[in-house]
Amino acid sequence: MNGDLPNVRGVERRDLARVVELCGDHAAFERAAYDPAGKQERLEQALFGEVPRLHAWVAEQDGDLIGYATATLDYATWDAAPFVHLDCLYLRPQARGQGVGLLLLAEVLALGKRAGCVNAQWQTPQWNEDAIRFYRRQGAVGYSKCRFILPLRSYRSPVDGPV
Repeated sequence: MNGDLPNVRGVERRDLARVVELCGDHAAFERAAYDPAGKQERLEQALFGEVPRLHAWVAEQDGDLIGYATATLDYATWDAAPFVHLDCLYLRPQARGQGVGLLLLAEVLALGKRAGCVNAQWQTPQWNEDAIRFYRRQGAVGYSKCRFILPLRSYRSPVDGPV
């Protein structure tokens, strides 16, 4: 990266194929499986559909997307108030440590403030010490929890009988 900060802006339809590629890079970094099939179309609907469900920003430098952040607005029962959920924040390796992550995070936090959210929430793998240090430098406090994912395609309700 050169010394100039990238342009951070809202994602546009023309970015979606490259965002799907960044998602693949992000998944590989987090040691997770990733299948890009159908992702571009579903992201387009989530971002630009009649009722957008996802907010996204990209960091662009010299015509290349070098990072992205996505967020949703959600509701916290315990707080009885809305919060902004940072779903993804990813930077290509050459963009790390240059202030780009801070620019993307600022967009997410600004969305939360505009929406009247009481806080921002997110997670990162416990082994990602660089991200943990970055978030703590911003004033975030870490909470230990175990994240669960249950694929619903194969889920059968107990009222439907044995699985």
